[in-house]
Amino acid sequence: MTTTFLDLDLSSSMNQAIDRMGFQQTTPIQARTIPMAIKGKDLIGQAQTGTGKTAAFGIPMIENAELEDRSIQGLVITPTRELAMQVAEELNALGRFKKVRSLAVYGGQEIGKQIRSLKQKPSIIVGTPGRLLDHIRRKTIRLADIKTIVLDEADEMLNMGFIEDIEKILESVPDERQTLLFSATMPAPIQKLAYKFMKDPETVRIQAKGMTVSNIKQDYVEVDEREKFDVLCRLLDMESPELAIVFGRTKRRVDELANALIKRGYSAEGLHGDLSQQKRDRVMGKFKDARIDVLIATDVAARGLDISGVTHVYNFDIPQDPESYVHRIGRTGRAGKGGVATTFVTPWEKEHLRKIEAITKKKMTPKPRPTYSEALVGQQQAAMEKLVAALGQKNIDDYRQTAQQLLERSDAESLLAAALKIMTKEPDTTPVRLTPESPLRAKKSKNRHGNKRNNYRATGGFYRKGRKPQGNNGNRNRKPRNYK
Repeated sequence: MTTTFLDLDLSSSMNQAIDRMGFQQTTPIQARTIPMAIKGKDLIGQAQTGTGKTAAFGIPMIENAELEDRSIQGLVITPTRELAMQVAEELNALGRFKKVRSLAVYGGQEIGKQIRSLKQKPSIIVGTPGRLLDHIRRKTIRLADIKTIVLDEADEMLNMGFIEDIEKILESVPDERQTLLFSATMPAPIQKLAYKFMKDPETVRIQAKGMTVSNIKQDYVEVDEREKFDVLCRLLDMESPELAIVFGRTKRRVDELANALIKRGYSAEGLHGDLSQQKRDRVMGKFKDARIDVLIATDVAARGLDISGVTHVYNFDIPQDPESYVHRIGRTGRAGKGGVATTFVTPWEKEHLRKIEAITKKKMTPKPRPTYSEALVGQQQAAMEKLVAALGQKNIDDYRQTAQQLLERSDAESLLAAALKIMTKEPDTTPVRLTPESPLRAKKSKNRHGNKRNNYRATGGFYRKGRKPQGNNGNRNRKPRNYK
């Protein structure tokens, strides 16, 4: 049964904000969590990226906010500054007509600027763990009157090593509060966190069958590491994406890819965690305004990006887990539009690819490696489309006299061919060398119960004997006995 936001009996100011944002039907996570969260229940929401989690916790926080209370009433903890900014932006849009303000605080931005903004008394703070702790120690953020605290993308914060910081923050807020935890997966440390800090939480799980979007065409290209870059360039030439995101596994990879693409004449820039906030904002502004066509990013840097118009995603390096794959390809296919996601797979990584397919319940279509000739045809097609589009421009008459002069000197077909040649970006074969990345390989080993399991990690193409798998021991991963 389809649920609309009107069915949720929200305030008129919230309905007005939702209508302005273009929302109509709720997503499954929104339909099931908003009514309970508004009543003050603790909740665990297990759902994948792109399922509307921000509105799922944002609407109840704003509905329950009291304007006459000038203290901080809500706190949202996110793993990255990009996600913090995006969440704060969406919360401000939702709270627009009720006049509930949200503020993002994160590392990389001048703390003095944040302190001045905090003096304006926002009702909701959205922040990254480290910067939140900094403000708490400085007493520039006081959490004595917090009503609701949200842990957004808890599993990602676990992966980034933030669990201890989160526990410190949770220990500094009142016991009488509402806690909402959202996570794509529920590893043991997240279960333990919920058991320790939440009160009889209701659990809402959205089935994994919704992990990938049907309007995203998912392909893979089997290619050797040393050939990846030429294949990427040919795909860019053939497919002529309006906006594309290329995912690399490491910061070094992102920097090298950005420089290599620029060297071959593409409009590209990189995004990763080592960039200053000013630089990151500048890159994102250029990409959103289509002043660059290709954004190269790491998983962490791209988390939370919500950019309309991304037509293609290229996984230059295969992601390390299925959740990261879902997050990556979800950058395209937004707002009901189609998208293309292509994953590069080395021969060593085929088993890892099958693992992703099994979890996402979606088979990827093998795509042949494009040739130079196919790339040239793709660029010729793009030039032809530009030429046809120019026919509809208003000032074309200004060029007719020059065109007639040219026709007196040559035939129309030759002139048109020359124009297309000038407009066509012929595939560039400038030599480029990237530092090789070790492939991800699956190794079947036995755990302490004698059962087989898969361990995924980057290797040099083989497993050394005598090396133990990385990871937590069995005791650390055991579910708390009383966890519900």
